[in-house]
Amino acid sequence: MAKTEEYTSFDATELAALVREKQVKAIELLDAAIERIERLNPTLNAVVTPMYEQARKMATGKLGSGPFAGVPFLLKDLGAPCAGARMTMGSAFMRNFVPDHDNELVVRLKRAGLIIVGKTNTPELGILPTTESRLLGACHNPWDINRTPGGSSGGSAAAVAARFVPMAHGNDGGGSIRIPASCCGLFGLKPTRARNPLGPDFGDLISGLAIDHAVTRSVRDSAALLDATAGPDVGDPYWAPPPARPFLKEVGADPGRLLIAFTTTTPTGVKVHADCISAVEDTVALCEDLGHEVVEATPAINGEMGIQTFMTLWSAGCAWTIDGLGLAMGKAPTRDQFEPLTWALYEMGRQQSASSYLLSLTFLQKVAREIGRFLLKYDVWLTPTLSEPPVPVGTFDSPPENPLQGLHRAIAFVPFTPICNATGQPAMSVPLYWNAEGLPVGVHFVGRFGDEATLFRLAAQLESARPWADRRPPVSA
Repeated sequence: MAKTEEYTSFDATELAALVREKQVKAIELLDAAIERIERLNPTLNAVVTPMYEQARKMATGKLGSGPFAGVPFLLKDLGAPCAGARMTMGSAFMRNFVPDHDNELVVRLKRAGLIIVGKTNTPELGILPTTESRLLGACHNPWDINRTPGGSSGGSAAAVAARFVPMAHGNDGGGSIRIPASCCGLFGLKPTRARNPLGPDFGDLISGLAIDHAVTRSVRDSAALLDATAGPDVGDPYWAPPPARPFLKEVGADPGRLLIAFTTTTPTGVKVHADCISAVEDTVALCEDLGHEVVEATPAINGEMGIQTFMTLWSAGCAWTIDGLGLAMGKAPTRDQFEPLTWALYEMGRQQSASSYLLSLTFLQKVAREIGRFLLKYDVWLTPTLSEPPVPVGTFDSPPENPLQGLHRAIAFVPFTPICNATGQPAMSVPLYWNAEGLPVGVHFVGRFGDEATLFRLAAQLESARPWADRRPPVSA
């Protein structure tokens, strides 16, 4: 492949086919990916740990028969330990940590034939919906470098949008796949709880809030990748209902005439930006044109109670993470090794009681039942992904006297996405709308528990009707 322009015009499925048909070599794809990273990453700061030597060994070795054999790929620097590659989690406390093993997800990614080129930027411990850490520095949005790419998988999203790679790993504990997908004009699916494994290190994360998958440019790449990674691992405490057939077979399948509920009103009362409302209204019209029935409706959710209970789990999760890292690293965590917001959240989490944690979990499980009943009537629930278009870098900074201010600002930015982490339902951000400033504004579809199939069918239909693959951000030349 002589020109990187050719490399950037294909999705992962097409690149894998070219390798399989011997029209291009894996090392040529890798060289194209590295060339783009070296040229554009100084502007974006999306890739924080290059893994070129390991990647070259993989690309010149036996590729195997995986569905993505020879395709370059990036791992988020959080939640995906890869043997021999630094994993900082965006924290100075983990600055020199190098895992001695691959987790099960990385094992499956490698088995699929993906060539791991490097690790992508993340905020400290993945706490905020932006990608700005003291250790790794701010990541910038390829559509406007003064804007956030979202978070916490913002490095992966910026890298895919700038066409370093056709898809990249992410994880989602409160929207961290869907948020950057919205900010960067990508497709981002959060699978059903426990669809992908977390072993061997974890059974679940924060009572099931978090799950791994990816940001992609095409719907079919997301489906095929999920086919390659999904399924229980030995010792998992629970797992998602198995799909009726491979997810890739749902891409292009007729979704039928769906009954879609939509809302532009947040459960918390936060005002939604006019651009995000326009994105939903435009999508409603598109869905109706495609033959679906769309009605305005929303489940009854106590938004304020939802914030309180989610924050109980989120802060307890922060405390659990830091204490666990201290045990794993054999050193005591101290205030100076973490950002002020992270340490304040850690202290909040250490003050939570077992009773408050379990009461919060009970409330969130009740929300899951309410939304589950709501989706017995409706096939899909449509909302804005975010309450605003991509915001400026620095929006979530906190003053010294109020270290949690940035977190409270973040809560207003993401009034919809955390709901599906609490309920475990699959949800996706779809890039169907760009505002007058040329910034992407995603729309959010929520499916029934275990029913990624309907989401993939609908997403593929929307992708065909309103293609987005040829849209390129300014930082992608």
